[in-house]
Amino acid sequence: MVRELTPELAQIAKEELNENPKQIKDDLQHIKEWLSKQPHLKARIDDQWLVGLLRGCKFSMETLKKKLDLYYTLKTTASDITMRLKPTEQAFLDFMRLGTVVVLPKAKSGLHPRVIVIRPGAYDPSVNTVAELMCILYYMVQIVVVEDDVATVMGTKIVVDYEGVTMTHMTQANPSILKKMIAVSQDSMPLRLKGSHHVRMPSGIEVIFTLLSGLLNEKAKQRLKIHKTTSELLEFLPKEILPAEYGGDGGTFKEIIEHWVAKTVEYKDWMREEEQLGTDESKRPKQSPYNSNDVDGSFRQLEID
Repeated sequence: MVRELTPELAQIAKEELNENPKQIKDDLQHIKEWLSKQPHLKARIDDQWLVGLLRGCKFSMETLKKKLDLYYTLKTTASDITMRLKPTEQAFLDFMRLGTVVVLPKAKSGLHPRVIVIRPGAYDPSVNTVAELMCILYYMVQIVVVEDDVATVMGTKIVVDYEGVTMTHMTQANPSILKKMIAVSQDSMPLRLKGSHHVRMPSGIEVIFTLLSGLLNEKAKQRLKIHKTTSELLEFLPKEILPAEYGGDGGTFKEIIEHWVAKTVEYKDWMREEEQLGTDESKRPKQSPYNSNDVDGSFRQLEID
């Protein structure tokens, strides 16, 4: 059963994503039939999940098929990110509590992209890695896709807070890990990225940041904003969702994090099933658009929609 959108959200989904409520049932049936004929794919077929992916692909069936294939291919071939920490184990929750990835509350007024704060400086690089941060993001996004219709229609915005980031943090993102991180987060994730905000950036990492931003297309560059202080975020994001530490009314980081820890525990059965999904590359048809080890093929110009 798929949740019905509010009239305002349904109108946006129709105009921007080509969504037709009368067509969704047939679309879902088509996807499920297609998946049943892909011997190498072990994929989730929950209706709400698939609708979230359809919205992320603007209801293009061909785009969705490629994204589904890539999503589950990377689930297997980039397991050093997607399975770095198992979401059903205590280590996952312990790392969550560090607050490296924080999904901010939904806005109660107006329709806004969902905001995700990335704080790489919140973990100790001698103990944890950037791949673990990506792993947390990977599974939290799944919950957002299933629960938040506004996010699936309006997309997301990323805030990267560089407070506490050292060169040791940055050197963990070696070329191999970096390619996989971008393939997983930018090419395969179902939520559309609507912009990014970068705050408190140390001067020592400007060269690396410039290199990464050079991969963005023009629309992405226009939507990328750099801020010296977190208070500047109030000019661009709703005060009601921002954490108290940023001058907002969305609760403290600790409160928001504990909400998501509890939510992840609530999704334990989902996560247990998720651990079993992916691809069996020995069964992949020769005409498949993706080669089992072709992560580099997904490492293309970053798209922002």
